[in-house]
Amino acid sequence: MTLPLLTPAEARVLGVLVEKAKTTPDAYPLTLNSLVSGCNQKTSREPVLSLHESELQSTLDELRHRALVMESYGASGRVLRYAHNFAKVYGLPAAAVDLLAVLMLRGPQTASELRANCERLHHFADASAVEAYLEELAEREAGALAVKLPRQPGAREPRWAHLLCGEPVVTATPAEHDRSDLADRVARLEAEVAELRAALARIDPDHAAPDLT
Repeated sequence: MTLPLLTPAEARVLGVLVEKAKTTPDAYPLTLNSLVSGCNQKTSREPVLSLHESELQSTLDELRHRALVMESYGASGRVLRYAHNFAKVYGLPAAAVDLLAVLMLRGPQTASELRANCERLHHFADASAVEAYLEELAEREAGALAVKLPRQPGAREPRWAHLLCGEPVVTATPAEHDRSDLADRVARLEAEVAELRAALARIDPDHAAPDLT
């Protein structure tokens, strides 16, 4: 069964819950205030978001409706807390869940970057181990959850992205922008040279301008 796509806010909430379950287990499950801080933190997040408490509450309600989030009052019994149910709903091993969480939190990354960024959640022996899990996610019979992106100019490794929110929007790199700008400038110069040659030929047909291209 193909599961509905997540919104960016839902993906951020799930990513934070997976991350904090491993990195701050004493504070997990998380309160709403802790989730707000985790979702909006300025480091280890791409993009940086500014989600309001009311928006997060409605996001949590939707995730709870889809069984992706569970509520509890924890040991204190006073403050409502939230835990994820990601692995069970998607039927994934813990290592794959951790990789998807880091992709949800930090955006597209290479296998080497993922290995480093996942270290606090799951230890991968090497980048090839990360690639193996990513390829399983990309070839998943129930629906791909990861995709390998085209290699960027000058990059040694391709990046990977999650598909939990749908197909990723791949933006051009600065190098690609520079190359495109250069091609545009060359095309404009060639057009201007052609116009000048045509104008000179009209003025003096017997002395046509030499081909400068």
